[in-house]
Amino acid sequence: MRKEPDSVREPMPAVFVGHGNPMNALATNSYTEGWRSIGASMPRPKGIVCVSAHWYIDDTKVTAMPSPKTIHDFGGFPRELYEVRYPAPGDPALAERVSRLLKPTSVGLDDSWGLDHGTWSVLVHMFPKADIPVVQLSVDATRPPSFHHDLGRRLAPLRDDGIFVLGSGNIVHNLQAYTWGNSRTKAYDWAVEFEDEARSLISSRNFAKLVQYENLGEPAVLSAPTPDHYLPLLYILPLSRPSDAISFPVEGFDGGSLSMLAVEFGRS
Repeated sequence: MRKEPDSVREPMPAVFVGHGNPMNALATNSYTEGWRSIGASMPRPKGIVCVSAHWYIDDTKVTAMPSPKTIHDFGGFPRELYEVRYPAPGDPALAERVSRLLKPTSVGLDDSWGLDHGTWSVLVHMFPKADIPVVQLSVDATRPPSFHHDLGRRLAPLRDDGIFVLGSGNIVHNLQAYTWGNSRTKAYDWAVEFEDEARSLISSRNFAKLVQYENLGEPAVLSAPTPDHYLPLLYILPLSRPSDAISFPVEGFDGGSLSMLAVEFGRS
């Protein structure tokens, strides 16, 4: 049962999820049940800001249209997946606020993108009614990890105003090593080693080492051979507060090389 906000609203949690295979949008498994539990146990958000690995462009933009489209940004999947729609409203006012919070970084107000599967494949389980406004924030491919961590820090006031900030990617995401068609393949040793190190650093709030993940050795390089799916985590880490509980409400590996680990800051 969803918690109702207190008379003085508690800060919203901040969450990073490993979204994995787009087919999770249609699945009932431990990952999707975990996402459903995350959504059901928090106060109803006034809005959602999602940083998705799949809006990886050479700029910083936020969706600002009133009715974002559902984007099927993949190929080769069953017809049923392309029929999924997540008709959540947008929120131009929230997009404007995100743009202001992120100054002096220039943030474009975008009316052409929408909600890609990094966002809707998770939200279709967290908030299946699709009745909460959603905006997406892009990941600027031209910027270093420290830039993304700093942008996340500037989003911190949203937590006090009923806005749920969600990062969607995968801490370990190596598609070259992924065993397509066999999701139960045992996780590679390097994948487990890097995920374990990430969990330890998060639990000890040693976020600086995670920002400089490229210095963490070969397991990190193999786990994040491209930065797109890792960087959304860096937006969520600086939203943590000393009083927050830290939990990992979803865990596991898909296809040997995708970490499905979720990280939540805020609820005990």
